[in-house]
Amino acid sequence: MKIDAQIFESLVEDYQQRVEAALDQWLPPADVNPVRLHQAMRYAVLAPGKRVRPILVYATAATLGLDLKKVDGAASAVEIIHAYSLIHDDLPAMDDDDLRRGRPTCHRKFDEATAILAGDALQALAFYIISHDPDMTADASARLQMIENLSLFSGSRGMAGGQAIDLAAVGKTLNIAELETMHIHKTGALIRTCVQLAAFSTNGLDERYFAALDSYAKFIGLSFQVQDDILDVTGDTATLGKTQGSDSAHNKPTYPSIIGLDASIEKTRELHRNALQALSIFGEEADILRYISAWFIERKN
Repeated sequence: MKIDAQIFESLVEDYQQRVEAALDQWLPPADVNPVRLHQAMRYAVLAPGKRVRPILVYATAATLGLDLKKVDGAASAVEIIHAYSLIHDDLPAMDDDDLRRGRPTCHRKFDEATAILAGDALQALAFYIISHDPDMTADASARLQMIENLSLFSGSRGMAGGQAIDLAAVGKTLNIAELETMHIHKTGALIRTCVQLAAFSTNGLDERYFAALDSYAKFIGLSFQVQDDILDVTGDTATLGKTQGSDSAHNKPTYPSIIGLDASIEKTRELHRNALQALSIFGEEADILRYISAWFIERKN
């Protein structure tokens, strides 16, 4: 299907609604004990959001001609991992933020102990989904590969490791290579996982196509975070849904603080060009992924 801006917006909305329905089914009901914990889990996951990571799972699946039902579980799992990471990132011991997705952060709405437990429980739920969703691939080795990659890229060699680097960098001067390493781990790793989970759901995918998708994911994972750095400078709290200038207030190194705002904007454009080049092996079936790369660097929140 040929993609234009209107079709892209419609697909994004469809993907958002699809994953939200799946998330609602996988999350424990709010009236089941322990009630407060389950309420906190649902509060964090079902808060209004862009659902960037599930959209990327679905878009990759669509590019590969997969029935989207086969990746509902993967899309839910990565969004739940992302939600758990936001709960923990917002805690006083980490970024100490009061606002997330336009609402009080989980520890402000509930309390710190409940927020920590909600994050812990969500992380466990993500792996439960991958291992139990009956609609995902019947290939046990493919599921095992998904679990391996999701655990690797959300752990110390991925997202959690990136957050550790981020915390250690507060008040310090990083060079651009060090900052890029932090972003590749903190944000890029999970975005890369989204593409890989859809690819693993495809039986017998040619290694050339897997490599092209993985390369694309690396470029857009970094561009997404560079744009976040830019929006911390140029955005506003109401549009962002989180506190504008938070990185500057916490004296965190960012692309604009190291290379300047204009050079940071050019960096996103360069990464977008590289992402498009990585997809050159595909035809128009990958247009949805091309639009996502542009969306990442043009977004305002």
